[in-house]
Amino acid sequence: MELVAGCYEQVLFGFAARPAESWTVVPDFTHHAHSASLSAVAVNNRYVVTGSRDETIQIYDMKKKIEHGALLQHNGTITCLEFYGTAHLLSGAEDGLICIWNTKRWECLKSIKAHKGQVTSLSIHPSGKLALSVGTDKTLRTWNLVEGRSAFIKNLKQNAHIIKWSPDGERYVTVITNKVDIYKLDTASVTGTITTEKRISSLRFITDSIIAIAGDDEIIKFYSCDSQKCLCEFKAHENRIKDIYSFEREGQHVIVTASSDGYIKMWNLDLNKIKDVPSLLCEVNTKARLTCLAVWLDRASEMKENSDKAATSPRANEDEKSSIVRRKKLCQTGKSDKTAKRKRKITPEKQKLEAPLPKKKKKQNSSA
Repeated sequence: MELVAGCYEQVLFGFAARPAESWTVVPDFTHHAHSASLSAVAVNNRYVVTGSRDETIQIYDMKKKIEHGALLQHNGTITCLEFYGTAHLLSGAEDGLICIWNTKRWECLKSIKAHKGQVTSLSIHPSGKLALSVGTDKTLRTWNLVEGRSAFIKNLKQNAHIIKWSPDGERYVTVITNKVDIYKLDTASVTGTITTEKRISSLRFITDSIIAIAGDDEIIKFYSCDSQKCLCEFKAHENRIKDIYSFEREGQHVIVTASSDGYIKMWNLDLNKIKDVPSLLCEVNTKARLTCLAVWLDRASEMKENSDKAATSPRANEDEKSSIVRRKKLCQTGKSDKTAKRKRKITPEKQKLEAPLPKKKKKQNSSA
């Protein structure tokens, strides 16, 4: 298991997290592939991808621990990245584009002019057939990913900067400054609203009906989507929290938080005692101003997760078969094949990820 986090200082950090009697976090690598601050990070079972203000998406092969290449389709800061399964990646940027990538060959299958302004956030439905996006044109847009086209446009009163599907796909939420609107999929109408004192910087579904919210302060709050009531709140950091991630491993529910104070922290959350403050498992000080966070799980835990999902979701096999896009329907990318190939850059010589915070070393010591 690897905690990966980006920061303003243009560095991607990797920390190996190991569960034992007490969790330990060990520095694993640092990487300096970007020429500007990192703005987004996403993971699947093999790759970590990072987006930056330098307008590039960098790819890291976590199995081989090497830099895999860079994607150069966007003209503007990369604002959001999200994988669907092992085969596809969606990216959004300030240029208003959403790009759909095949992760086998890292080809851009389709480039969609999604918003008149910037794309601020996107989220893929658990089935892989729909996606939602919000942008600075005050719209919420629904995308049919099977057809690769716009399905519905909803006008918002203000610009939303976060959108998320629930794990079961039955509801979704939008965040506008300090307000969370909760929508039901079947009616596309707001069923409830949560308002916080501070601007919301990150939101994560913990279960189908419980969300964790972090604002521009040190507090994390858990809310019920059904009652819109705060179930628990606690001080997690000494500075504003920039991102939240969550995962389940062997029955233990873990929350991971990253803050501008430089710390990444792991918390144990007991869902049966949701009103109790989560207990701190471990923490690490990166000594950087963190901006984004994800957790890369090893193959064993990934297979367990998938088997658990298959057992609880009758749609799982159908969803995997449907895929996120049918390539034969997405042959019209709006650009020639030559242009697409020119935009996609894979580094000719794949580079190993560096040891954490390395000093100047001689070549013979580089493998240490």
